[in-house]
Amino acid sequence: MRTLMLLSIVAIMTATMAKSEETIDTKVKNHIQTEWVKIKEYQKTSWQNGKEQTVNNLNRIKSFFTKLTTN
Repeated sequence: MRTLMLLSIVAIMTATMAKSEETIDTKVKNHIQTEWVKIKEYQKTSWQNGKEQTVNNLNRIKSFFTKLTTN
């Protein structure tokens, strides 16, 4: 029973390894490309958040000085 199960596992593993058509260099290229896309998206959202924060800060500073002049 154990040998049959062991042989089955070995056969399945070799079959899945044989089906793997991607080589290491292809996997690395794909990984780098996906990471590059993730970094671009992160930077895009970070820059947008930074721009919004800058506008909010400027508005607060302006409102502070307008309150000083009205009092």
